[in-house]
Amino acid sequence: MNENIKTHYNYPEIINKLEAKGIELYGNHFKIQEADYQIVYKLIAYFLKDEPTCFQYNLNLNKGILLSGPIGCGKTSLMNLMKYLAPAENKFSVKPCRDISFEFIQDGYEVIHRYSKGKLYQAEPRTYCFDDLGTENNIKYFGNECNVMAEILLSRYDLFISKKLQTHITTNLSASEIEKNYGNRVRSRLRELCNLIAFDNVVKDKRK
Repeated sequence: MNENIKTHYNYPEIINKLEAKGIELYGNHFKIQEADYQIVYKLIAYFLKDEPTCFQYNLNLNKGILLSGPIGCGKTSLMNLMKYLAPAENKFSVKPCRDISFEFIQDGYEVIHRYSKGKLYQAEPRTYCFDDLGTENNIKYFGNECNVMAEILLSRYDLFISKKLQTHITTNLSASEIEKNYGNRVRSRLRELCNLIAFDNVVKDKRK
């Protein structure tokens, strides 16, 4: 970590605690690689709301996180660990995009409402991390094809503007692939909606 950054948090100690939690969740093989520390420091700074460090890393605390990187680099497990760092008012749920597309087959357009404005009797919309954006398919419901995640993200963008609702995302897709899959409007909105934190494209698959 950059020694010029003044913070009262002990980042190496926090990484040790996250690693211990990772072993508890994923087994003894779990390890936060030293090569990934820069990414993990950014996530820690953001979820602890460590303003001086976020400023140095150019992270906007009003936006969500878009964590991108190749398959198997550890995006999902890191976001699951961040749930334990986030203060109560910033708690979020991790939801796989593929599961949302299956729910759409079952329940139709109500699913878009469910993951944007919230359930019918829910007072406030919830903060989600949409996991593995790009692994879901365009789904037909009664013959009508719908890009479910594009609709959800556009709705959540409106809520970000009106209610400061945050959205987190993990994806293997590049910016141009996001545009191809979801359209220019979604790509443009994501720039406003999220801070981009990206793994290097040559990071090895940790599942191997």
